Amino acid sequence: MIMDETILFDLDGTLTDPKEGITKSVQYALRSFGIDEPNLDKLEIFIGPPLKEMFMEYAHLTDEQGVQAVAKYRERFGPIGILENRVYAGIPELLADLKAAGYKIGLATSKPEIYARQILDRFELMQYFDEVTGSELSGERTKKADVVAEALRRMNITAQQATMVGDRKHDVEGAHVCGVKCIGVLFGYGDRAEMEEAGADWICETVEDIRKILEVSQ
Repeated sequence: MIMDETILFDLDGTLTDPKEGITKSVQYALRSFGIDEPNLDKLEIFIGPPLKEMFMEYAHLTDEQGVQAVAKYRERFGPIGILENRVYAGIPELLADLKAAGYKIGLATSKPEIYARQILDRFELMQYFDEVTGSELSGERTKKADVVAEALRRMNITAQQATMVGDRKHDVEGAHVCGVKCIGVLFGYGDRAEMEEAGADWICETVEDIRKILEVSQ
């Protein structure tokens, strides 16, 4: 291996494409505040960052209203939106080959942990993960740095033993706060400029590019 022994993956925009479920649930929540946004593409900015902060920024909500917006979002996401998701091509094979090569694999997502586990189970990906770390439904541990730190703690590893893989600046910045290197991917919802500005240690356009960096063959 040319890198470290543990790989921490983001979920949304990195392992799966959650656009339909997330944007429609955001749309549902915004309507409760009298805001109608028919163009789901404009709501892609909600994929990845902590939800409450995004609702506050996008709709100019107060902190209390942000909490209310997240609650409305979950009304739809829990029973419906969580199923409106798909795994990116090549991800199951990548995870299987990383596991076979001896890597430890962890999930580090700002999504509530209970939802993350349901998604991994639904797509039969849980078998590859040594640990799953997400946020709490109470709103705790939504910042990416806090999630990464908790993943390191649970897996009993140092920052130098891990590499993060994610698609947004929050993944890169959160990893770097913890001293963890980060691979930025471009097949999710962040572009090259965002990855470069955030200081991603490597940038990958495809799942195959991740394989090349990790020297993991099929």
